[in-house]
Amino acid sequence: MAFENLSDKLNAAFKKLRGKGRLHEADIKEAMREVRLALLEADVSYKVVKDFINTVTERAVGKDVLESLTPAQMVIKIVNEELCNLMGSKNTKITIASKPPTVVMLVGLQGAGKTTNGAKLAALMRKQQSKRPLLVACDIYRPAAITQLETVGKQLDIPVFQMGTANPVDIAKAAIVHAHQHGNDIVFLDTAGRLHIDETLMDELKNIKAAVNPTEILLVIDAMTGQDAVNAATAFNDALGIDGIMLTKLDGDARGGAALSVKAITGKPVKFAGTGEKLDQIEVFHPDRMASRILGMGDMLTLIEKAEQNFDEKKAAEMASKLSGNKFTLTDYYEQLGQIKSMGSLSEIAGMIPGMDAKALAGASVDEKMISKTEAIILSMTPSERENPSVLNSSRKKRIAAGSGMQVVDINRLLKQFEMMQAMTKQMSKGKMPAMFGSKALGGKNMKSKKGLFGF
Repeated sequence: MAFENLSDKLNAAFKKLRGKGRLHEADIKEAMREVRLALLEADVSYKVVKDFINTVTERAVGKDVLESLTPAQMVIKIVNEELCNLMGSKNTKITIASKPPTVVMLVGLQGAGKTTNGAKLAALMRKQQSKRPLLVACDIYRPAAITQLETVGKQLDIPVFQMGTANPVDIAKAAIVHAHQHGNDIVFLDTAGRLHIDETLMDELKNIKAAVNPTEILLVIDAMTGQDAVNAATAFNDALGIDGIMLTKLDGDARGGAALSVKAITGKPVKFAGTGEKLDQIEVFHPDRMASRILGMGDMLTLIEKAEQNFDEKKAAEMASKLSGNKFTLTDYYEQLGQIKSMGSLSEIAGMIPGMDAKALAGASVDEKMISKTEAIILSMTPSERENPSVLNSSRKKRIAAGSGMQVVDINRLLKQFEMMQAMTKQMSKGKMPAMFGSKALGGKNMKSKKGLFGF
């Protein structure tokens, strides 16, 4: 996950500060040297690092900090505030046109993820703001670019406008007319990219901009490209005057320096972040929440939002009733694990909980294949067996194993996991919160092997 290495190094530096009762200026400067190295190793721009360290040091060696009862906490508070400032202080939303449609022009280098993440963003706008999006295929050069956009559009049930290999400027203009006629109030133009910045690319993008006057120009950047991402952002901003940035592949790089550099260098805010390959893995970028994650302080607001998005309210009420009555069944077990799976990996969830060591759950992601195996086992049972698994004798287990394509040992293992989950629900019904994370039941740090969630 992005910032993992940076987070580890910053916390190591702060741990040394916490170990000292009182701080002197020399202690803070030594800690800032470690912070400086951590930021540079995370591929943050040298100029950004220099300015950041100077600002933090100047504030941290002040009288209020050194004479505080908790100077180490004051230093961390200052670092947190300056990280927020570095990334833009607050979330900046897409500008919505006063007269529809809102036209969002997606630009960026080839391979940054414009096509897929543009479709993800369209789905997010539909979900969060009840928009009626239209995807437009303006990339006529990359092989299968149009097909790719149509494929993701179909998967997300979002209409796609395309005119084959016609002039991209004509496609963009025709798409706006189409949007007016069909009631699409937000249009996403998926433009062409190149492997590098060149004059031909920029001229085409400038022509599209002049023709349709987009409400928003959003630059899509691959977070894994480090300093190259900053250079690309500068070039696109100089040529087009971008309005915001979408960072992609934040799940694939443990450094994440691009996120800390682009706002400071270009002055343009990061508005969205792609956090995985799935078509729902995109987030509104909140600088304060990201700073909190980097410093190991969790991100409860995002965790709550994820839960709200993935958990059905009616089912949640039913589950609460069952938990209070201690009537947790195998069907409930499967449904709950399926909903946890939709929220992402356990390590990602743990990273949002203050004080939780996400590394303790490394390798404990919810394996879709394991979910499928569990589903096969549970669906091979009769309704009465799911409600009361204690009736499962040897012959019933053999029947279920044959029906699910599994072994009897797999049935026994699932039942053992279910018993552990039932024990947890009993604790919850008594007002106790079980230590779910790090438990054997969820494949945490007590596991001897890095098997899937169900241990198959």
